[in-house]
Amino acid sequence: MKTILFIIQKEFKQIFRNKGMLPIIFVLPLIQLLILSNAASFEVKNIKFSYIDHDNSSASRELVSKFKASSYFNIIQNFASKKEATLEMQKGTVDVILEIPIHFESNLIKEKSTQLSVSINAIDGASAGVTNVYITQIINNYNQTIQTKSSQYSDGTMVKPQNIVTIPSFWYNNTLNYKTFMVPGILVLLVTMLTLFLSSMNIVREKELGTLEQINVTPIKKHQFIIGKLFPFWVLGLVILTVGFIIAKVVFNVPMLGNIGVIYLFTAIYLIVILGIGLYISNHTETQQQAMFIAWFFTVIFILMSGLFTPIESMPQWAQNLTLVNPIRYFVEVMRMVLLKGAGFSDIKIHFLIILGYAVVINSFAVWSYKKVN
Repeated sequence: MKTILFIIQKEFKQIFRNKGMLPIIFVLPLIQLLILSNAASFEVKNIKFSYIDHDNSSASRELVSKFKASSYFNIIQNFASKKEATLEMQKGTVDVILEIPIHFESNLIKEKSTQLSVSINAIDGASAGVTNVYITQIINNYNQTIQTKSSQYSDGTMVKPQNIVTIPSFWYNNTLNYKTFMVPGILVLLVTMLTLFLSSMNIVREKELGTLEQINVTPIKKHQFIIGKLFPFWVLGLVILTVGFIIAKVVFNVPMLGNIGVIYLFTAIYLIVILGIGLYISNHTETQQQAMFIAWFFTVIFILMSGLFTPIESMPQWAQNLTLVNPIRYFVEVMRMVLLKGAGFSDIKIHFLIILGYAVVINSFAVWSYKKVN
C-alpha cells in the first residue's frame, strides 16, 4: 500500500509541477462548459422572414402581424415580386418567403378557403423542418381565429364559437430552457475528454522520457504501478464534476432534483471505464501524439452516438444498436435522469450494472496488455 501511495504522491507532484498542464486541466474545461452550454442549442431563432403581399387587405396584414409578433422571426422586407425575393434567398439574406395571393381576403369570406405559398431555405434540413413547424403553427392559429370570427353569425343570429383549448404541461423542464437539457450532457463530455486524454498520454509520456524502462526493472508490481498512475486522474475527474455542478447551479440554474450521491457513485465506476480505455490506448502507442489522435477518434464516435446532441430514437436501427456499447450514452442518460427527473438508484440500476461490467472487462484487457518485466 505504501508503494501505491508513493506513486500517487509522485503523480500529483508531477501534475502540479507542470505549469502548462494546470490550465488545461482546470481552466479550459470550465470555459468550455460556459461557452458550449450557451452555444450548443438546437433552438431555431432569428429566422429571416420576408413576404409578398399581393392582396394588401386587412386579412393579409393581420396574418403578417402574426409573424411580426413571433419571437422566432425577424421581418426583413416586403418584396414587390417573387423574383426579387428569390434573388435575396439565393444570396442568403432571406430564409423564408411568404407569398399572399390576390383576392386572399375575399376568398376567405366567400369560399371559406384560400392558398398561401411558403418557400423555405432548406440547406440545413433540420432548421428548415423546425421553421416549417413554426410557420404552420402561426397559420393554423390565424386560421382558427378567422373561423371563429366568421362563425359568430349564422342566419342573422349570434352563434357562440366552440373552441378546443389545449393547456400543455411540460414535465422536468417546464420553462423549455434548452440549457437545462444541454448542461448535464456537456458536463459528461468534459469529464470524459479530460480523463481519457490524460490517462491515454500518461504511460506514453514515460515511454518518451525513457523512464518506463527504469520503472519496469524495479520491484514495483504491475497493479501497484497502474493504480498509482491512474488514481490521480480518477480524483481529477471527480473534482471537475464537482466544479461543473457548481457552475451548472450558480450560472445556469440547472435543477438538481435527485440525489447527487447517486451521480458520484455512478461517476466513480464510469471513470474507471474511461481510465481503462486510456490505459489500453497508452499501452499500444509509442508517442503522446499517437495516443491523442486515437483517443480523439474514439471520443468523437462516442459523443456523436451518445444521444448528447442527436436523440438516439432518431437514429437508424443499426446505429441505435451500436449505442448499446457506448459508455457515454449511459452516463448522459443517468446525469439527465437524476438531475432533471429526480431518479434514484433503483431507476439507474441497469445503467450502473452495465457500466460496472464494462469496468471489469475493459480494465482486465488494459492490465493484461500492459507488459512489465518483473
